[in-house]
Amino acid sequence: MRIWQVVLATQLLAGAALAQDPAAGRRLAEAQCSSCHAIGPGMSGPVLPGVTPFQAVADRPATTNLSLQAFLRTPHARMPDIVLNGQQLDDLVAYILSLRGTR
Repeated sequence: MRIWQVVLATQLLAGAALAQDPAAGRRLAEAQCSSCHAIGPGMSGPVLPGVTPFQAVADRPATTNLSLQAFLRTPHARMPDIVLNGQQLDDLVAYILSLRGTR
């Protein structure tokens, strides 16, 4: 196993052990994500090509805690480099998952 895979797996397991707070995740999304993403159900947001609303992410069948943790820890060319600590990441993931089926 490559070292980055071990580090990622360790971080993901450590992150899963923290308590998740969807309300704190929503506040974080409002502060850090809402300039590009529609962050809530039925919310309109910036109309930027290729920027997925959080609701659409939550409603994807393949979206899980683990898949969001991995996605948000991976750099993306079009996304700003927002550094989140483990608790913030857990809270943001909990918020996104709380949107599932809330249309």
